[in-house]
Amino acid sequence: MYLHGEPVVDVWTGYADRRGTEYWTADTGAMVFSATKGMAATVVHRLVDRGLLDYDTPVAEYWPEFGANGKAGITVRDVLRHRAGLSHLNGVSKADLLDHRRMEERLAAAPVNRLQYGKPAYHALTYGWLLSGLVRAITGCGMRELVRTELAEPLNTDGLHLGRPPAGAPTKAAQILAPQGALDIPVVGAVVPRLAASQASAMFGAMYFPGMFSVVQGDIPFLDSEIPAANAVATARGLAKMYGAIANGGRIDDVRFLSPEIVAGLAGRRNLRPDRNLGVPMAFHLGYHGVPFGIMPGFGHVGLGGSYGWAEPETGLAIGYVHNRLLTPMLIDQAAFVGLNALIRRDAAAARRRGYRPVGDLGAPFDMRKRVAG
Repeated sequence: MYLHGEPVVDVWTGYADRRGTEYWTADTGAMVFSATKGMAATVVHRLVDRGLLDYDTPVAEYWPEFGANGKAGITVRDVLRHRAGLSHLNGVSKADLLDHRRMEERLAAAPVNRLQYGKPAYHALTYGWLLSGLVRAITGCGMRELVRTELAEPLNTDGLHLGRPPAGAPTKAAQILAPQGALDIPVVGAVVPRLAASQASAMFGAMYFPGMFSVVQGDIPFLDSEIPAANAVATARGLAKMYGAIANGGRIDDVRFLSPEIVAGLAGRRNLRPDRNLGVPMAFHLGYHGVPFGIMPGFGHVGLGGSYGWAEPETGLAIGYVHNRLLTPMLIDQAAFVGLNALIRRDAAAARRRGYRPVGDLGAPFDMRKRVAG
């Protein structure tokens, strides 16, 4: 956790493997699923900051192939807000999905879904390839490289990777705690593929592909591709530091990460309009989401299972929380971040009232006898 650009909480516990033989460490990273989207969006904001992109310019002006099949008017802002009308996977195979260049090409050639275009419809997986195709057209670099050069390097952290961290990197990917056998669920095999094939199928069409469970089992083959909507490996430190910069007006460790003008535009207005794929209001704005009803200020992105990064620019608070549990029905763990955030905000408020000490050396022991806050 960061307050006003300073680390104030740095904790970890548990195991990084399924057998419970490898302790979780400060350098253990989890695949954070859709929290990856916040990282990919932040790469885009860095490029906007340097004048390489404009939110309201059509994507096809940067990526000409994207203008095919009625997509010439779709803007960068539309993509960031999940309003591009391209959320459906449209029958991709597992091999397609693990080939990021092929997925970028498929989306460039795809027709827009007129039922969704201009309306909030969560792009669960296609979001990442839309952004990676865009930034590749501008920079010549893929999103994996840009996560390194635009996020990890300026933030001086090894805790942000797209896909599996390279051999020898301090960050080690944790195994996912999920069922490892074949999941023989008749309704999935018989009904879901048919639902996913329909343009009106909402979340099934945005997420389902044959073999979707197998890619997160074993050695997690999902990590061996570039899926900028879902397969980042992040440590809590790395994720918190990125959002710590955003919550601190774009600056951290005397580094200007984003301009104050860009940061000021990242918070969207809350609304109760249900997302067409999720069925609940999420208020997506420029790559991050809020929480409806005002119960959780700020913005960020949560991933499947509940890993998330969050920024509250009004209070200077930023949070990174990652774990490797994927055992319970998705909404149980995923919705838990709201309650966790409430506890953290309560203690952060106490720290501001009573004073707090930054964690000078991340992970170092400190004297617990001295009461700081809480």
